[in-house]
Amino acid sequence: MAAMAGRAAALRGSGVRFRWRTRVAAGGVRGAARDAAGRQDYDLLVIGGGSGGLACAKEAAQLGKKVAVVDYVEPSPRGTRWGLGGTCVNVGCIPKKLMHQAALLGDMIRDAPHYGWEVPQQVPHDWRKMAEAVQNHVKSLNWGHRVQLQDRKVKYFNIKASFVNEHTVCGVTKGGKETMLSAEHIVIATGGRPRYPTNIEGALEHGITSDDIFWLKESPGKTLVVGASYVALECAGFLTGLRLDTTVMIRSIPLRGFDQQMSSLVTEHMASHGTHFLRGCTPSRVKKLPDGQLQVTWKDLASGREDMGTFDTVLWAIGRVPETRSLNLEKAGVNTNPNSHKILVDAQEATSVPHIYAIGDAAEGRPELTPTAIMAGRLLAQRLCGQTSDLMDYDNVPTTVFTPLEYGCVGLSEEEAVARHGEEHVEMVCLREPPQLVLGLHFLGPNAGEVTQGFALGIKCGASYRQVVQTVGIHPTCAEEVAKLRIAKRSGLDPTVTGC
Repeated sequence: MAAMAGRAAALRGSGVRFRWRTRVAAGGVRGAARDAAGRQDYDLLVIGGGSGGLACAKEAAQLGKKVAVVDYVEPSPRGTRWGLGGTCVNVGCIPKKLMHQAALLGDMIRDAPHYGWEVPQQVPHDWRKMAEAVQNHVKSLNWGHRVQLQDRKVKYFNIKASFVNEHTVCGVTKGGKETMLSAEHIVIATGGRPRYPTNIEGALEHGITSDDIFWLKESPGKTLVVGASYVALECAGFLTGLRLDTTVMIRSIPLRGFDQQMSSLVTEHMASHGTHFLRGCTPSRVKKLPDGQLQVTWKDLASGREDMGTFDTVLWAIGRVPETRSLNLEKAGVNTNPNSHKILVDAQEATSVPHIYAIGDAAEGRPELTPTAIMAGRLLAQRLCGQTSDLMDYDNVPTTVFTPLEYGCVGLSEEEAVARHGEEHVEMVCLREPPQLVLGLHFLGPNAGEVTQGFALGIKCGASYRQVVQTVGIHPTCAEEVAKLRIAKRSGLDPTVTGC
């Protein structure tokens, strides 16, 4: 007990302002909640059963706190449902990577004859069989999360939660039964959902999103993907790889926020391998024809001309919206950005209410990435339990776009580096002045995620260009080319590799 008190005092001295409150008498908020029928009392209540929320809950429980998780998935407009685990497990990273791998296997089969394998010219793909395997794997992960919560004695409620006041939420089951839960600290980790366009006739009635594509039992057939985000290009990439006629409609630029030279290389590779692109176009109407096909009308923004085409599936990938508007945040006094509806947080993930926190996609200004939400959740739990004062570092976070030719990056894009440091100071996305710190690394090639993960550590540790080129490459690999970089973009020289 003395050690705990000493640690708490040390943390208060270091500027960490939160700690577990002493329980109040029955006349206080928590006492009243405990006395009311059906209400339960927790040290920490996590709203949202995705990657970040589960990581936070399990960490706090492991450190001895009484923890509950509430999670509820509203069906998509198409009616798709899934289990515990959030976007990444159910309708994001995991099924996406599996379908991406299925498409890569198709490419390998096409290449196999060149390596002496006698393979039939046409090898059909069975969407139903692939989808069943992917969905079974996802369901096993859902069950695994349930078991982990049980093992750590985290109470799980499958209810839709909304705030009653700053310490209490009301959860409603699918059948309408209400449960009141109160906690000293509350973490909001509700994530986000795909955005549907609101000004396009037939978009909601006839379109699907990434919430649905991985749970389709039958092949989507000829598909129009609307959007230029990484979700759009990843889905279009694996659909093309599975031999489906796929078109991507882009209004402006692909992969906004990423390095634009690399973005162009990504789409050029996709186009050369069978993905069709409609650039500078926006859809205006989706109409279902008597034969079940979807007739899409769109406008070319440059010429103003209207055109149309027919597809079996229209997939909207035009961004995401945070799952915050049904939480009744105003009853708890939690402030949001009125435009994005994301929750405003400080460096400690705290909202405008000191004991309520937000992590992951629901928080303003945070990367919409699973690993950052997981790490932020764990660190938050550790701080709340007096184990550390470390804050989540959101700089130099690596990520990968799993297009057919994968694109991994960490640090600044060329555009960001030039804007921050000036063109005369930037070379090969590193500073020109000694020690030429590496500002960013961008890799386009096979297994880009594996390559980028390794170099991310070096950049996190402040690697310089000199240290990179002094690193001995592993031969023959794609990754060794990073250690062999000698040609600056501004030199105009051809960087094509012609030998070892």
